[in-house]
Amino acid sequence: MLTTLGVIALACSLDLLISEPPNSAHPVAWFGRLVDHLEREWGDTEAGQRLAGVAIALFAPLVPASVAAGVVLAGTAVHPFVGAVAAGFVLFLTTSVRALLELTETVVAATEGDLETAREDVRGLVGRDATALSPAEIRSAAVESASENLADGFVATLLPFALFAPLSLPLAAAAAAWVKGVNTLDSMLGYHSKPIGTASARLDDYVMWVPARVTAVTLAIGGRDLFALRRARAWAREPPSPNSGWPMATLACVLSVRLHKPGVYDLNPDADLPTLADGERAITVVGLAAVVAVIVALGAAFGTTLLSSMLVESTAGTVVRGR
Repeated sequence: MLTTLGVIALACSLDLLISEPPNSAHPVAWFGRLVDHLEREWGDTEAGQRLAGVAIALFAPLVPASVAAGVVLAGTAVHPFVGAVAAGFVLFLTTSVRALLELTETVVAATEGDLETAREDVRGLVGRDATALSPAEIRSAAVESASENLADGFVATLLPFALFAPLSLPLAAAAAAWVKGVNTLDSMLGYHSKPIGTASARLDDYVMWVPARVTAVTLAIGGRDLFALRRARAWAREPPSPNSGWPMATLACVLSVRLHKPGVYDLNPDADLPTLADGERAITVVGLAAVVAVIVALGAAFGTTLLSSMLVESTAGTVVRGR
């Protein structure tokens, strides 16, 4: 348990100090280039593309998972401390909070006096066309993305890592890297216009079911409004994704703002679109929710440690009685 605490502390410290490596040195970007090569015409029919997509969804995430596990195993073979440091780096590379909050802050601040910059920078957060969006709509997009990416880019990899770390650091690193691979596949291929990405999108829906809802809880706690979860239920299923609506609707209710994607969804529609102050508060709430998520992850790690100890004691008692 102490090793797990140290590894998570290392990963979070690296995120605060370094944020993210440049794309040229980032393993997630390397995996993205692999996905680019996989996105091609594998068959002459839509069914053929979907079948190829199933193979990609099943096997492509195993590549980063295998590499992550191999790196940690190699480090452990040198010394357990080296293996723990390697696991910390894997977790750091598969999570991101500081970069998310900094970009959100940049976009929100730019909506006040530099709308063109805001429209340009918000592309780093959302895929929608921002050329016709008002300042309030740009802030809405930034707030939506901050909540959704807290789930995708932090909670989704932190939770499985924490669950498996007390049992095996290589397994924990593999789990985090596998989830990151699934998320990356979905973000690059999971569009209705790409039959090859159907399986990846469906797999991501299953993988993100728990992290999205845990993230909603952390946002409610971070915003000191647990009843926001109850209010969010009214709109959580409006977005096309079965998961992203939970963190977005919860943050909308915590902030008492309307989050709106034209022609797609309207969360908390009776409220006003975010003001500059609302956008700034959103950044604070998401940051606090990330801290809460770390506490939740440590609780999960403690639960794994306790359960494994109980199983070991039970097995040992059975063996003794058998003798």
